Amino acid sequence: MLVLSRKKNESIVINNDITIVVVEIRGDKVRLGVEAPKEVPVHRREVYEAIHRSDAAQNGTDSATKENGSG
Repeated sequence: MLVLSRKKNESIVINNDITIVVVEIRGDKVRLGVEAPKEVPVHRREVYEAIHRSDAAQNGTDSATKENGSG
């Protein structure tokens, strides 16, 4: 994992077309802004996992098994 330090209003760029900006730092919370092409899905981790659980349930498969290559 790459770990970067950023201050408010500083950003990082991923793959030339995704920008992550530190919008606000308040106590132990950081607000991030994400600029990405519309075709790139961006989700909080818990939403991402819920989507994949739902997809796996609809397909009758275990997404964890598929992801680690044992399925």
